[in-house]
Amino acid sequence: MGSDPVVRVSGRGCVLRTHDIDTDRIIPARFMRQVTFEGLEKYLFVDDRAQAKGEHPLDDERFEGASILVVGRNFGCGSSREHAPQSLMRHGFRAFVGESFAEIFLGNCVALGLPCVTLEPADLGTLMDSIDLEPAQEIAVDLERQCVRCRVGTFAAQQAEDARSRLLDGTWDATGVLLEAGDAIESTAAGLPYIEGF
Repeated sequence: MGSDPVVRVSGRGCVLRTHDIDTDRIIPARFMRQVTFEGLEKYLFVDDRAQAKGEHPLDDERFEGASILVVGRNFGCGSSREHAPQSLMRHGFRAFVGESFAEIFLGNCVALGLPCVTLEPADLGTLMDSIDLEPAQEIAVDLERQCVRCRVGTFAAQQAEDARSRLLDGTWDATGVLLEAGDAIESTAAGLPYIEGF
C-alpha cells in the first residue's frame, strides 16, 4: 500500500560541514512566492553560494550530480517550510546523512521519500573526509541494515523507527495511502449518522 519502498539509496556524496543550517539558508523566503515547488532547485543555498564566490560545495564540480548530502549537526532547523526538502530533492539529493536533523525538516523529508540518517560524530567526520578525498566513490545509505557504506568502511546509522518503517514499507506518502484507502473511507463515512446529508 502506498508508494515504492525506500530500502537503499546509493550514489556520490556532497559534503556540507557547517552546523545549524536553517531552512532560510537552504531556500530563502523571497523565493517562495510561487504556487508550485517547480524550479526551486535554482535557488538552493543561493545566498550562501553568492557569498562563497564559487567556493560552495554545490558549485564544486567534484560534487556535481551527487545524490547524498552529508551534513553536520541540526540540519534543517528554523522554520517548518516544505520548500527546503523540495528544493534539495529537485536538485537531485535522495538521502541525507548527518549528526542530527531538525525534527520538522526530517518529517518533511520522509513525506517525500527522502531518508535522513545520523552517524556518530567520529564516523561522520571519517565519511566526510573520505568523500572529500575521493568524491567519485559510491556512498550507500542502507535503511534495512541501518548503515552507511563508503570506501573506508561501514558505519552504524540511526534513524527514527517510525520514519524508517514508513520508508521501508512504502507508506511514506500519506496522500497516496489515503487515496488507496478510498473505498474503506467511503464505507466508513456511509455508516456515520452525523455526516448524513453532506
